[in-house]
Amino acid sequence: MRPLVLIVFALIGIWANAQTQSKMKLNAGIITEKLTETKEFYMNILNFGVSFENEFYLLMHTPDKSSEISFLKPNHPSQKSIFQSPFNGKGVYLTIEVEEVDDVYQQFKNKGVAIVIEIRDEPWGDRHFAIVDPNGIGIDIVTHTKPEE
Repeated sequence: MRPLVLIVFALIGIWANAQTQSKMKLNAGIITEKLTETKEFYMNILNFGVSFENEFYLLMHTPDKSSEISFLKPNHPSQKSIFQSPFNGKGVYLTIEVEEVDDVYQQFKNKGVAIVIEIRDEPWGDRHFAIVDPNGIGIDIVTHTKPEE
């Protein structure tokens, strides 16, 4: 009987751990005064959609709705102190993986988007370029390729 009980507890533990891990989702958030400019940039340049918004919060999703990013006005009375200070424009970047980086690069060039890193191949297997959002966040647009040998 004792081995059976141990097996049941082990299976419950494995199942519970799998349930917790399978439900995990990351949503990065940036605290900024620039909600209007940010919304325009992510919609018009990156074709993101709005999942939710109010006067102090903006939640946006990628075109396929697989990922989200949020933006929050600083010093809002509904938020605790950890969510009060605005982002200072340094130390954050995003990576957006696309199927055909050359096509996206050309689309951005045609729209007049400022490219801060021109398209290039990296020895570790990325072909990419970079832009910057209104908050100073670098956005790396990448297609993974085979590394150089």
